[in-house]
Amino acid sequence: MALSASLHLRQSQSLVMTPQLMQSIQLLQMTHLELNQFIAQEVEKNPLLEFQANDDLPGTPERGESTAGDEPAGDDFGAQDDLYDSATSPTSERLGEQLDADFANVFQDDTTPQRADAPELLGQWKSMPGSSEGEDYDLDDFVAGRKSLRETLTEQLPFALPAPSDRLIAQHLIDQLDDAGYLQADLGEVAERLGAAHTDVVRVLLTLQQFDPPGVFARSLGECLAIQLRARDRLDPAMEALLANLELLARRDFATLKKICGVDEEDLIDMLAEIRKLDPKPGTSFETSVSEAIVPDIVVRAAPDGSWMIELNPDALPRVLVNQDYFAKVSRGTQKNSADQAFLNECLQNANWLTRSLDQRARTIMKVATEIVRQQDAFLANGIGHLRPLNLKTVADAIKMHESTVSRVTSNKYMLTPRGLFELKYFFTVSIGSAEGGDSHSAEAVRHRIRAMIQEESAEAVLSDDDIVDVLKKAGIDLARRTVAKYREAMSIPSSVQRRREKRALAKAAGF
Repeated sequence: MALSASLHLRQSQSLVMTPQLMQSIQLLQMTHLELNQFIAQEVEKNPLLEFQANDDLPGTPERGESTAGDEPAGDDFGAQDDLYDSATSPTSERLGEQLDADFANVFQDDTTPQRADAPELLGQWKSMPGSSEGEDYDLDDFVAGRKSLRETLTEQLPFALPAPSDRLIAQHLIDQLDDAGYLQADLGEVAERLGAAHTDVVRVLLTLQQFDPPGVFARSLGECLAIQLRARDRLDPAMEALLANLELLARRDFATLKKICGVDEEDLIDMLAEIRKLDPKPGTSFETSVSEAIVPDIVVRAAPDGSWMIELNPDALPRVLVNQDYFAKVSRGTQKNSADQAFLNECLQNANWLTRSLDQRARTIMKVATEIVRQQDAFLANGIGHLRPLNLKTVADAIKMHESTVSRVTSNKYMLTPRGLFELKYFFTVSIGSAEGGDSHSAEAVRHRIRAMIQEESAEAVLSDDDIVDVLKKAGIDLARRTVAKYREAMSIPSSVQRRREKRALAKAAGF
């Protein structure tokens, strides 16, 4: 068989992912913080883009005023069409510029000078930072700053360790603490790194373990609790035996603990009550990191007619404007076909693409959220027990989009409802069949039912997994025992044996 070269003409179709299309997909799944960072970068490198705060939107009625013919955003999403305008518009006058809000004019009739409540302290205030001859005090200058854990421990060093070499070791150990106050370092490695004797490092550590807050510089949970009990003079041999077997306490194996500690049931309950008063993470009270608040992307409110008002949260939608006037003005000063004109054209094209992509992102989020609210109407009205099973395909088919698009929209997006703040993915749960052939149940609703059943049980009537299966089956929910155990473990609920031991111990402790 001979091989020969040939030339054929073939026509085919293929999907090409352009850079702009890829970036549009990335915009769709960005969080509120990531979106703001991305837009800030685009505004910085594109001279035609402007970022305008939401409180400067033109034509927005002042608080307390109403506009005739207003309709909910959820009923007509067309009201959001100009959210990302490509033309600048004059900004409305601020309320603070229209009204005289100076505190000096609040009580105009009171013309008599105010007498100082503590004239003897007035001189001290004048010398403090932020004061100007007794006037214009800045109260922020007098608010005590919140000390960190390391600052608190460093302040105690000079009083406990006068030797400079000991302070050097102590400062190194302080730097090895984690946020919970535990020492994350090997003493042998510390001694080798600092060129100090191992006995000196151990001696300094024992001194540091007496610092406030009690329990810091521990290397394990048992040592942390032992330090606090020693400070309270409650570390007896029985308590030491209990701390050495914390895994038995975690399993609620009280019978074995009584034998190991050599105490009766009353003494063991006393010891458990003492341990509950301790702080297993003494360093967390000094945590200074600020938690970022979640900004909801969708706000759902109850309408007067019984339906739901669905609207995009303006705080989560940054306003991006394309300055056409600036583009026209600069274009007149550049020559045609020049590099400057090409750069301006590219900036205009990117700016228009960004505004269209942001508008499409807002519309897609609104469509998905509207369908979720329609599907989960019973949950919003009656609570988690009425959460329906829902998957991405159901929503995608309803709004005629691809499942991957719905998945990107629901990632890290939040909805504020009368029931609370929920991530959009919370509303998507698997379906659990009905025992009687009726409507299926949501897995999240079933987990909520199991949790409620366990919370209501008493020490004399603790439900086993088989009992829970029987109760659910009577309620029309067909669930296997291993599934009940899986749900229970996912909710960090111990087994029926452990719960029975704990409830009996708590009941006896309450009786004493």
